[in-house]
Amino acid sequence: MHIRLLSLLAAALLFTAAVPATRAADAVPAPATSAEPVSQADLLARLERKDPDLVVLDVRTPAEFAAGHVPGARNISHELLASRVAELAPLRDKQVVLYCRSGRRTLLAEEVLRKAGFTRLGHLQGDYLAWEAEHRPVER
Repeated sequence: MHIRLLSLLAAALLFTAAVPATRAADAVPAPATSAEPVSQADLLARLERKDPDLVVLDVRTPAEFAAGHVPGARNISHELLASRVAELAPLRDKQVVLYCRSGRRTLLAEEVLRKAGFTRLGHLQGDYLAWEAEHRPVER
């Protein structure tokens, strides 16, 4: 009995030594994105040529949107997207480029749109913070 207990204890110690320790921040994985990264330069070029296959969706709050947004962007807050996704149904075949302030809300919005059947999703690299930092055109 003691030998069996010692064997189990030794196995447990070996297992814990083999598994790397994780920090609390690592315990919850970040949501994975499958949206195509869209560079700011590419988005700007497509906006300038008025690409009919492009929809830009700002998923920040209406107040953030009013303070400044990518030209031509539509605004549906990520919190309201699931209840308003039907408004976007006619755009399902277009490429929808999403952005928020820094990226977290974009990932949440992407999940909602994927579940609604959107497959051509892009994520603006650097989101709005980078757009603004690069002094790209802004509408208010």
